[in-house]
Amino acid sequence: MPNEPAIAVFRSQLRGKVIDPTDAEYETARLVYNRMIQRRPWLIAQCVDVADVIAAVKFGREQGLRIAIRGGGHNAAGLGVCDDGLVIDLARMNSVHVDPKKKTVLVGGGAVWGDVEHATHAFGLAVPTGIISTTGVGGLTLGGGLGYLTRRYGLTIDNLLGADVVLADGRYVNATASQNPDLFWGIRGGGGNFGVVTSFLFKAHPVHTPYAGPMLWHLEDAGEILRWYRTFIVKAPLDINGFFAFHKVPPNAPFPAHLHHKTMCGIVWCYTGPRKKAEKVFAPIRKLRTPALDLVGPIPHPALQTMFDGLFPPGLQWYWKADFVRTLPDEAIALHLKFAATLPTLQSTMHLYPVNGAAGRLKKTATAWWHRDAQWAQVIVGVDPSPAKAEEITKWAKDYWSALHPLSAGGAYINFMMEEGEERIQATYGRNHAKLAKIKKKYDPENVFRVNQNIKPH
Repeated sequence: MPNEPAIAVFRSQLRGKVIDPTDAEYETARLVYNRMIQRRPWLIAQCVDVADVIAAVKFGREQGLRIAIRGGGHNAAGLGVCDDGLVIDLARMNSVHVDPKKKTVLVGGGAVWGDVEHATHAFGLAVPTGIISTTGVGGLTLGGGLGYLTRRYGLTIDNLLGADVVLADGRYVNATASQNPDLFWGIRGGGGNFGVVTSFLFKAHPVHTPYAGPMLWHLEDAGEILRWYRTFIVKAPLDINGFFAFHKVPPNAPFPAHLHHKTMCGIVWCYTGPRKKAEKVFAPIRKLRTPALDLVGPIPHPALQTMFDGLFPPGLQWYWKADFVRTLPDEAIALHLKFAATLPTLQSTMHLYPVNGAAGRLKKTATAWWHRDAQWAQVIVGVDPSPAKAEEITKWAKDYWSALHPLSAGGAYINFMMEEGEERIQATYGRNHAKLAKIKKKYDPENVFRVNQNIKPH
């Protein structure tokens, strides 16, 4: 740990607060979304502006500290915190400015998506993002960004116009298509490997009240639904997005009591086409197999984005396993049905997020995100509030993943990955990995930013 005089100088350089293990708020400040992760940094720098971030990066580098960057703290592997090092916490840098004429949104590096959705909704706009409003803008964006609008408007990175970045040597630079274009290419999917992003500039789109929500079917119908879904969602109009899931039904509203705790399959839809066409679009879907529960209808976009916040609050135990998937053969569907029948806890689940549509139309080398030819990003998560369940949910997720992995495309969405080693990281980036390593060597040759899905400089 740095000596007290050095820490005292560091404190004097920040407008924000430097927290150490003796402070009353330390135990709360060190926590991240996934409570399976319990790490204890030496210092937590709660930055309020770019000057604070520059000072924190310089201090961490000069002291030879392990540095973790925390935005929303949602990272699957808990990479927003580290043991025996420095956490640069951006949570107080959460400003959002919407330009309704240009349809752009300038977002602070510590904002969460709920902040963005609140601000953009007033202007009938939205930025493509995930499905939980408490997720950090920074982590989700730098990893790619999958969600309800992916098929219509692409990944979050496909809508990134620029970013301000504090580099490992303390320099503050802008990354756009014309300024530091190699850095701009790298941060669009390459994670937090290249610097601390203090602000993002996004392109927004006209989205206000989509026709959206979940449809649930009984588990005995899941094979039929999956066989239909694997063809439908690949060819569907771009206005239709739907991710497939296995879930146990939560024992609360709006779910009826007779379905509580039942294991079911579902598709969570989001249709952004003309409202007058919505019923016609969904009529054949509803006729395919009458849903046991149908909550699809007009819903304000921020309400859709918060729909699952209550089911997945901060503080649960999580174990994640993921892969990209190009096809869903009958063999894969049979395995899905086998493991769905053994969902271990109320919140454990499997999701298949479409990567096709607008997201799949870019070249694989357009951004750092390599798997543009995948049809889905598959994630299997064991989730429960109790640490006593950690071993059970971890084993279920690993066994499920191990059975399906031979049928996958290889690699995984980095925001769904635990710490799984360099081979998995290379598989995720494919032939883009070599270019990312060169960019890493240029902007962070000493690998100062290594608490991430790390790309080593060479």
